[in-house]
Amino acid sequence: MPNTASPQAELEAIAQAVDRVATADAATLAQLKTEYLGRKAGRLTAILRSVSGLPPEERRAVGRRANELKQELEAAISSREAALKSEAARPSGVDWTMPGRHRWRGAKHPVAAVVDEICEIFRELGFTRVSGPEAETEDYNFTKLNIPLDHPAADEHDTFYLGPGVLLRTHTSPVQARTMERYQPPIRIVVPGVVYRRDPFDPSHSPMFEQIEGLVVDEGVSFVDFKAGIDYFVKHFFTADTAVRFRPSFFPFTEPSAEVDVQCQICHGSGCSTCKQTGWLEIMGCGMVHPAVFENCGIDAERYTGYAFGMGMERITMLRHGIPDIRLLFENDMRFLSQFVQ
Repeated sequence: MPNTASPQAELEAIAQAVDRVATADAATLAQLKTEYLGRKAGRLTAILRSVSGLPPEERRAVGRRANELKQELEAAISSREAALKSEAARPSGVDWTMPGRHRWRGAKHPVAAVVDEICEIFRELGFTRVSGPEAETEDYNFTKLNIPLDHPAADEHDTFYLGPGVLLRTHTSPVQARTMERYQPPIRIVVPGVVYRRDPFDPSHSPMFEQIEGLVVDEGVSFVDFKAGIDYFVKHFFTADTAVRFRPSFFPFTEPSAEVDVQCQICHGSGCSTCKQTGWLEIMGCGMVHPAVFENCGIDAERYTGYAFGMGMERITMLRHGIPDIRLLFENDMRFLSQFVQ
């Protein structure tokens, strides 16, 4: 049956085809192209052919609108054909409508970054970075460091034993003993590494944690030299105006021994919950190397003196970044770790 609709009404109906083209699949698109733009029976083609027979008052308006619609349809069909061709070239099984995923940037773990920073500060003072085995003997972990095997630290409730006389090191100090056995003074080393203790896994403790030991051995080394070195480290790692204090303490491998406190980095000495209202935070144990340790390692204790220190890297990292719970450093939560990407 011939189409009896007026040219204007037919053109309005054809205009709706532009919206259909935008979502058509390949088969529907081919059908629409033939239906509206086909050379023999296309609806828009038929109107363009009939323009010359229309009354003069309609001819111009119909001709202009028909040509506009032809250009719109051709552009829409061409764009849809290109899109379908691109989709066909993509691999199957992929939902291309899903939003893109954030691309994670690799970065150092905050503890590793702090270890490197501290080692670099001590490198400026002439220290060499060394390492040693994590599985140690009782001799290197305790005896050579003037810790008798009946000391509580050597009990199984404090130490992970792998077998008779073999254990997971409880500090990085065995590397100091190994270094003194292998090299003659002067010695100036820092020893970062993982250590193991039977501690609970809670906000302030972990059974495995990173530690840094330092050792200086030479003729004429005094406690004044040690205080100057630690003061240099604190002011370069924290801030130039950070206060430092030394409190008397006891360790079997140093005499005299001390603990080093720094001004709280949260409240700047005024007192807060982090420093327990004292204004100070303990960062390391230290002291002058005990003569017995020198003798156990083959160093002449009459000729040489030295100092040693040790600090936990997770604790230092928590102080540096204001981290309230040590477990955050072990959980690999990207929401937490992404804060340290630079």
